[in-house]
Amino acid sequence: MDAGVGLRAKPGAWAGLGNPRRSSTARVPVRFAVEKFAQPLVLGSDRRSCGAKLKVSCSRKPAGIDKTYYSADEALVLKQKAEDVVPYLNDRCIYLVGMMGSGKTTVGKILAEVLGYSFFDSDKLVEKAVGISSVAEIFQLHSEAFFRDNESEVLRDLSSMHRLVVATGGGAVIRPINWYWKSYMKKGSTIWLDVPLDALARRIAAVGTASRPLLHQESGDPYAKAYAKLTALFEQRMDSYANADARVSLEHIAVKQGHSNVTTLTPSAIAIEALLKMESFLTEKAMIRN
Repeated sequence: MDAGVGLRAKPGAWAGLGNPRRSSTARVPVRFAVEKFAQPLVLGSDRRSCGAKLKVSCSRKPAGIDKTYYSADEALVLKQKAEDVVPYLNDRCIYLVGMMGSGKTTVGKILAEVLGYSFFDSDKLVEKAVGISSVAEIFQLHSEAFFRDNESEVLRDLSSMHRLVVATGGGAVIRPINWYWKSYMKKGSTIWLDVPLDALARRIAAVGTASRPLLHQESGDPYAKAYAKLTALFEQRMDSYANADARVSLEHIAVKQGHSNVTTLTPSAIAIEALLKMESFLTEKAMIRN
């Protein structure tokens, strides 16, 4: 896809009109989609808006980030680590990568809240831009390649913005233009949420695979088929994930906290580890540069 062209959109998609299943060659810039679907800040009692069309470079969060409640200890650590990291970020975006079901959206919203960033889910932006309600339906009506083309368009436009935390799709790293040196996501800071495949398979099997088009094909035991497919996908992607600036290993966090498995970890604990890893990478980078 030509990097200078916006997303393909359905006729009437922006106004809720037309048949969402009908394809079109009309295109709408991703930046318009981001600005159109961003929402005013809602954080506790503060309901001030950043404007009718919220620019994603605004430091306030969209309303999609509900106020998150932490223990007093977690809240203090999150606040302190965020304050340590912010000076090194220089308003750069943060991209979370990892396998499907790894918690990128949940952790991303916490990071956006404590850093004063806006949060976006790249899958949701693709859905809005092409006028189709789910990634699974995009795969069904078009193809994975169609989705990946539009995903790259979203990441291209986001890469020119500032002060965002972006949760990406599990396969966003497979295209070099998205991921490697001087690519879209590498204009910001990247964090890999590394979750054991067994835990991912159990989590996905428990909620079903209908929303996971790469898993919702074979019949059989939900856990067994999820684990087999996740294993195959991870083998294809693991070298790309390892190219992230920071790796957040849930197994490592569990060991530090004395847990026998990762399922007992809180999203806040994972977010704290992400801030620690990000601080380590950014301070080391600053020292090398100086």
